[in-house]
Amino acid sequence: MVIRTRDIFTTVTTEGALLPPDLLQHIAEGSGDLEGLTPESYHLYGERLNEATNYAWNRLQGAWQAFQHARTQLAGDDAGASATRERWLLPLFNLLGYGRLDAAPAVEIDGKSYPVSHRWRSVPIHLLGCKVDLDRRTPGIPGAATGSPHSILQVFLNRSDDHLWGFLSNGLRLRVLRDNISLIRPAYIEFDLEAMMAGEVYADFVLLYLLCHQSRVEAENPAEYWLERWMKAARDQGTRALDQLRAASIKRGRILKGYSKNRLSFAYFRERIHRANVRSSWLRAGRSQTLSRGRSPMVAMTSAANTITAATPIASPQVSAVLKSTRT
Repeated sequence: MVIRTRDIFTTVTTEGALLPPDLLQHIAEGSGDLEGLTPESYHLYGERLNEATNYAWNRLQGAWQAFQHARTQLAGDDAGASATRERWLLPLFNLLGYGRLDAAPAVEIDGKSYPVSHRWRSVPIHLLGCKVDLDRRTPGIPGAATGSPHSILQVFLNRSDDHLWGFLSNGLRLRVLRDNISLIRPAYIEFDLEAMMAGEVYADFVLLYLLCHQSRVEAENPAEYWLERWMKAARDQGTRALDQLRAASIKRGRILKGYSKNRLSFAYFRERIHRANVRSSWLRAGRSQTLSRGRSPMVAMTSAANTITAATPIASPQVSAVLKSTRT
């Protein structure tokens, strides 16, 4: 499932559950609740993170303009690999701390070749021309001839024991990928570089810098990458949230069951619901009728239940049981 984070970022898209949008927002904001966002963790000493990102952004303005000019000069059959890499992507990765990336030979795994263009240590970085579609096979283009560039890098990550995270770009879009056991449901984070640079969306570039910097993937053990640790933190947070929701659901069920069996008073039932932090439109409506029309709590609740039930096409079994008990 594609999640467009347009309410938070303008040019960032996430697909799958790699890093959720709320975590990306914490990263962009430099949240103190998240480890790994100090200047020192980015190898900055005596320099703040916002100064480093601002410096990189300003330097890249000239590189982007040079790349745009080179695009207009490309011949019809030129996929633009050289111009895209030399004028734009290599300067970008250099400012992200990777230095000058060197071309890498294809890697063979179990008799199959994976022509990933570049690597930094154990991180594959697949860079292609601006005319190459990341999601389609392009015959005759190295790194895209045997399959789409995205699938080549993803399958390589899946099959290699030594590579966990990788980067993919054609100069117009940049994706962050990870070893993904699901071959049906893709998972990646994509930056629309063209929209970012043309629209001067500096806020989104801050996230790109913080997420794609060399320091995020430099540990000898890939399990210690900051990207990996952030992903684990997001999953742990999600697990805790699910546990809390499950506990709240069980508690609500017990309250409703207790009311149905023991005919608890209206005031006590309302207090129990309040303590469980349950919002009940049924109770609000019943209380309103009790106060405004002088009805007894039980009659008011029954009337409110009839109104809400008519307006709500689906009710849970627990609520249905309670509604039924109020009418007997």
